[in-house]
Amino acid sequence: MSSRSKALPTEIWVLVGAAFVIAIGFGLVAPVLPQYARSFGVGVAAASAIISAFALMRLLFAPVSGRLVQRLGERSVYLSGLLIVAVSTGASALAQSYWQLLVLRSVGGIGSTMFTVSSLALVIRLSPPAQRGRVSGLWSTSFLIGSVSGPLVGGALAGLGLRAPFVIYMVALLAVTVAVYLSLRNSNLAAPEATGAVRVLTFRQGWARPEYRAVLWSNFANGAAVFGVRMALVPLLVVEVLHQPSGMAGVALTVFAAGNVAVLFLSGRLSDRWGRRPFLIAGSLVCSVGTIGLGFAPNLLWLMVSSVVAGLGSGMLTPTQQAALADVIGPKARGGPVLAGFQMAADLGTVLGPVAIGALAQHVSYGVALTVTGTLLAVAAVVWVVVPEPLQSRIRPLDTDRSDHVSGVPCDDAEYQLAHRAAESCGDDAPERVLDAEQGRAKV
Repeated sequence: MSSRSKALPTEIWVLVGAAFVIAIGFGLVAPVLPQYARSFGVGVAAASAIISAFALMRLLFAPVSGRLVQRLGERSVYLSGLLIVAVSTGASALAQSYWQLLVLRSVGGIGSTMFTVSSLALVIRLSPPAQRGRVSGLWSTSFLIGSVSGPLVGGALAGLGLRAPFVIYMVALLAVTVAVYLSLRNSNLAAPEATGAVRVLTFRQGWARPEYRAVLWSNFANGAAVFGVRMALVPLLVVEVLHQPSGMAGVALTVFAAGNVAVLFLSGRLSDRWGRRPFLIAGSLVCSVGTIGLGFAPNLLWLMVSSVVAGLGSGMLTPTQQAALADVIGPKARGGPVLAGFQMAADLGTVLGPVAIGALAQHVSYGVALTVTGTLLAVAAVVWVVVPEPLQSRIRPLDTDRSDHVSGVPCDDAEYQLAHRAAESCGDDAPERVLDAEQGRAKV
């Protein structure tokens, strides 16, 4: 394959940059949000409810976002979601009461799930089939680096007051909205398809695939362990069990992110060559070992090593999951409900994990609690052992009725029909054969 064929579309780089800016802005606002809520004279529980409201609205509105993607297209939903978050964030800086802030952050959660579902749909749609793992790794890496950088930027701007981060985030989101709009408005790759010219994948069709059910479980486990339990229990573990300063909790979270960044891009790229399952299985197991190790840390060094190990495992798992999801949806398809289900799985784990595992830590021990958390990831590894390789799923029908696989594709869509026939006649080398067929058609 020529170096030219490996070049990614410009639209991909714009979305990657947008993810980085969005993540920085979210990291900028998140640390000051509880303090800002407390400034209205409410207690700790009420301040925490501000964060829960945002997450809850993301979870509840995800199915609606999926249907909007199906009906309106990825581009419209993505830009609308960004504008909703930008306006609600800017308005939060002007809030005069706790209840105003609560409502505005809830509205922000709706916009957040809109651009999360649609941005993943855009990344899947714009990614060359043989480079989905590479693109997923690049996208995940940019978001993670932005998330880590956000609090650092926020600390440098702390002297500007509690309201300033919301204004800065609003400006950043508006700039991203304009940049994405200009990049995608004349893009043939991102243009809405004509009615009937796109294959639609429903949640029911996705659920019928064992690969999709495995993706949902591993994303639930990843959400519970990485985004929920780790953020909730590691700071308490550092202070209450190891009797270390609270600042060391931030160090533990940072070394986890370092392990993540070290392998995110590479694992996604290699999964395009070696398949998804090796990285999904290994990533789940490594993250499981690191998570369990956190619960039995006798000292700070053990904790840091376990954090790095968990980060390495998560770095192998996260981008490969997204690439596997793209394989399930396939080319020339729209799968809003399938994408919404994927996001909801992680959000559900993030919401339930800290509550259930936190209660276990309180009434039994941190070791048992984090062992249970690691077991969720280990089960995900076992599930991936027994399901088919997702990378090949796009050359198989959606179900036993082959007409479903190409329904809604016009007969005069020569590029898709050529690629489809190539995929039908290929074996394990389908990705390369499909690309070669498409490139041959382009040269003609």
